[in-house]
Amino acid sequence: MIADDARPRLPRGVRLREDKVRARWVLLAPERIVKVNPIAVEILRLCDGARNLGEIVADLAQRFKADPERIAADVRALLASLAEKKMVET
Repeated sequence: MIADDARPRLPRGVRLREDKVRARWVLLAPERIVKVNPIAVEILRLCDGARNLGEIVADLAQRFKADPERIAADVRALLASLAEKKMVET
């Protein structure tokens, strides 16, 4: 479980990049590539280590006029999955 005060960020060596040739977004890491969908891109753009999880959820809920509880569940699930792969640090 990721706490509301966690400040997620991409670890050193991991980059969010648009692959214009294939028209998709990817997370690049040494010897690894993970395709990310448009929703994940919006979440990962906010994972700068400055914002905490609560702030990220509030931003997304306001921007997309969505239920904060649902946003929080989706953000936590994505970040937990990427943290297991060492693609996000919390």
